[in-house]
Formats: sequence, structure tokens, C-alpha cells
Amino acid sequence: MFRLYDTATSDVRELRLRTPGKVGIYLCGPTVYGPPHLGHGRATLVYDILRRYLEWSGLEVRLVSNITDIDDKIIDRANREGRPWQDITHKCENVWFDAMGKLNVLRPTDVPHATEYVDQMVDMIATLIERDNAYVTEDGVYLSVLNVPDYGLLAHQSLDDMLSGGGDREVFGAGNKRHPADFALWKFSKPGEPSWPSPWGEGRPGWHSECVVMSLSILGDGFDLHCGGMDLKFPHHENERAQAVALGREFANHWMHNGFVVDTEGEKMSKSLGNVANLLDLLQHYDPRAYRLVLLQTHYRSPVRIGQDNIDAAVNTLGGLDSFAARSQHTVSAEPDSEVISRFRAFMDDDLDTPSASALLFETVRRANTALDASDASAPALVAAVRSMCAAFGLDLKQASDVPAETLKMAAELDAARAAKDFATADALRAALQADGWIVETNKAGTTVRR
Repeated sequence: MFRLYDTATSDVRELRLRTPGKVGIYLCGPTVYGPPHLGHGRATLVYDILRRYLEWSGLEVRLVSNITDIDDKIIDRANREGRPWQDITHKCENVWFDAMGKLNVLRPTDVPHATEYVDQMVDMIATLIERDNAYVTEDGVYLSVLNVPDYGLLAHQSLDDMLSGGGDREVFGAGNKRHPADFALWKFSKPGEPSWPSPWGEGRPGWHSECVVMSLSILGDGFDLHCGGMDLKFPHHENERAQAVALGREFANHWMHNGFVVDTEGEKMSKSLGNVANLLDLLQHYDPRAYRLVLLQTHYRSPVRIGQDNIDAAVNTLGGLDSFAARSQHTVSAEPDSEVISRFRAFMDDDLDTPSASALLFETVRRANTALDASDASAPALVAAVRSMCAAFGLDLKQASDVPAETLKMAAELDAARAAKDFATADALRAALQADGWIVETNKAGTTVRR
């Protein structure tokens, strides 16, 4: 039984499926106005690992992740740079998917764009107005949160508590609103801004409306799981849910949120704080798999700090895993060790406990290496278990087949020289391989090389 922490109930509970054997997931995707940062990378990797594990478990997963391609931030950048807003969104979306590809993130099953669903959003807003749950003002259309009796469910605060907290919460704003917490469903456009027609005037949808329409249109009422970063819990997800409630629709059955990427002081990385680390820089300078490995060793709900120390440690760990993959690639096929896989399932089914599951992976690699050294009969099943767990993690290991043929030939010549006790030639070949940037490892099974 797969159990996940549910933000709405503050409890780790079973992920109940609307249709047995199938999982419908909605993940809030990027607003494409700039390069992705480490926080974006964490969210996509966490849910890629979730998706891969569910599919590894035999479930059919439909993952919907949207692209916000119309937003105030996009318009602001277009105005600052004197560029068409579509130019910014198209280029930033391409950068996004290029980065996700390097991270080995599977493309979502569906990638709806906000601009493709404006007509449906207009229809939804009209229905909310008809139900007297939304109203028109001088600057747009707003949802009346007082008509949503459980508003604040995800924040675990009542409306009164939210407002009494004061500060710079996003719930405060336009003087035209009937209540400070009411939020925009439709914004009337200013001259020169992108706009769409509506019964109330030319404008564009509010950010909180797109995900309601897209998730319900594609996945249907009562879909299984809604995902996103902890920073989206309030107000974005709260306001999504409020619109569905106001429509009389059944929204997500379960809510999952991943923790922040924090800086060295433990502060959440954000553009407003000026401490966003560019994901593209990490991908340029490090093995992209290192970020996945760091996150696998951190529980998805916990904050994580990304620094040179833990990325370097992950790179070193990957070197050991690649070495194991290379030396074991010709091991005879076998069913994965049942005890190992049973333990792996138990960890992953318990709120996606990847730290414990990763520790089990490393433990199994050590056991498999020992078994290979001793030519023990348990080796094939242990090797198969390692491969199976890596597949569930989306962690691709590099094998000798990834090494150029000329390099493999030199490694074979090194082994032949050692067998002939021509150690001078063997040492010369080893030195040549190392000078070319290869790590050369020799054991009873022969010589393996890796970058």
C-alpha cells in the first residue's frame, strides 16, 4: 500500500486511486519568463522519481504539468526588454525542457499551456459569477472567498487567522475587492498588454485559474494527486481549490508538496531574496545525475542545501556506482533479490522514503561487489536488484559500453599484459588511460575504465 503525506489532512495516508491501477497527477509547471533555478529542478526531480516509482510498481501514470505562458512577470520582462512576450515564453520553454532533458526527467504525459485554455477559463469564471461566487469590479473579476466555507484548508488557518497575521501576505491588495482575501480571476488589460475577449471586457486570466481548468479538463473530477513546491501551498493551491469548491466540483483527492532548496543560511532560495542559483550553471559544470542523487538522499519534504560539498560527494558516489555497473554488466541475468526488493518497496511505499531506499541501494552494491569478488552464487540476483532500484529512481549508470572502442581496446591490452606478467607495458597503458582522463580500476574480473 503506497502511503503519502497529505498536506490537507496533515497525515501520511494511503494514496487512494479513483481508478484501480491508474494514477492521475497534476503538477504545477513553470512560468516561462527566465531560466530555471535549483528549486524548479528539485520539484521536477521529486515528481519524476515519484512517477518512475509508481510506474516501476506497475501503475499507469498520467502526469499533467502545465506551462504558464501568460503572466505579469512575462509581461514585465517583455516591456523592460522591448520584446514580444511570445518570444520570451517560447525561448524560455525551450530552455526549460532542454534542462529537464539533461536531468533525465521524463516529459509529462500532457503539457497544457495557459493560453490554450483561456476560453475554458472564461466559461468557468462566468459560471462562478452565475453562482454568485464571483463579482466584477473596475479592474477585473474576483472570487468571493467568504463563499468558500473551508478556505484555508491547505494553509491550516482560518480566514480570520490569515488576516489577523498581517504582514505582507499576498491576500491584501486592490481596494475594489469586497474582502481583502478575494483574488483575481480575470484582470482587465492595460493598453499594449496581451488580452483576450470576455463578457466583462478585454483582459487575461488570473494565475490561480489556469490550473483549475486544466486539471479538471484533462484529469476530471476527483483526480488522485495534486503536486507542487511548498511555496505554492498558499495562496496558489489554496485558491485553485477554492475555485473548484465554489464551482461545486470535486478537486484533488490528495495534496503533495516538496520542501525548499535553501541557501547556506537556511533561507529559502527565491528571486525576491536575490539568492537563486541557476540550474543551468549546475548542469554545465557537474554531472546532472549528481543533483538527482543529492535529492534521493534527502526526504522530499525536508529542506535541502545544494553546495559544492554535497554535489562533489554525489559525483564521487556516482563514480563508484558507474564502476560497479561496468564490472557487472556481463553478469548473467537473474531475478532481483526478493528480500532486497521487498525492503525497497517498504521504504518507498512509506511516504517516498528515498533516503532509506538510497542507503539500501549502496548497501546492495557493497554486497554485490563482495559476491562478485568471491564468485558467489548470490551475485546475479544482487546485481539485478541494484539495476531494478536504479530504474525506479531514474538513475542511469554508465557502463563500459559508454566507453569508446579504442579505450576499451587499451584496457583489454592492459589485462593481456598483466596476464603475461609484462607489468611495464601494463603500467604504461594504465598511465596513458589516466592521462586521457580515465579512472582505471583492475580487479579479478579485469580492468574497467570510467570518466
